[in-house]
Amino acid sequence: MNAIRFHQVVPEPLREVLTSTGEVWGAPERIFPIGEPATLIAPSGRGKTTLLSLIYGLRHDYEGRILFDDQDLRSMSDRQWTTLRREKLSMVFQGLRLFPSLTALENILLKNRLTDFKSEQEIRELIDAVGMTPLLEQPCGTLSFGQSQRIAIIRALCQPFSFLLLDEPFSHLDAETRAQSRAIIMREAAEQEAAVILTTLDAALGLGEGREVRL
Repeated sequence: MNAIRFHQVVPEPLREVLTSTGEVWGAPERIFPIGEPATLIAPSGRGKTTLLSLIYGLRHDYEGRILFDDQDLRSMSDRQWTTLRREKLSMVFQGLRLFPSLTALENILLKNRLTDFKSEQEIRELIDAVGMTPLLEQPCGTLSFGQSQRIAIIRALCQPFSFLLLDEPFSHLDAETRAQSRAIIMREAAEQEAAVILTTLDAALGLGEGREVRL
């Protein structure tokens, strides 16, 4: 997978509220190449979560075409989507989707067991780098949202990916923790020669490098 291409894409829920063509919605073409970071900046209601959901195959209610390389997203089978999400696409959801009754470490290891991508030592080093080691054995349901965001980020890094999709992942992190998390994300993406696509309300909560794209 070398690029994701949007061609005149307009989500159905936004069709009546989009008053102008942006850099993605309605644009003749918007390419997200592999290996390049991009921060997508937009106010609420402009379709940030929708865009990542379209790429990840969770929504199909749109006009236009989205291509993974030369394959139209709409033509992909369930089996192809399963393979993509295991090997090429990783995502941190805005709602995080952690299992509240499992510990922080259990949530991460559960994901890692799908591909055995990281050793437990590597996982513990990532966790330590974002200051979450003291809370590893704590159920995720008892963590703050910012603590949970860090666990969700580490979990997303525990699989191979060509594109890492991040839906407002730093919204509840302080500046120091945000910098730590951002550094780990960019390092892991560089090691896989992968792209990172991050959505945010505020450019200050973006990747700090790569392109800034306005929806």
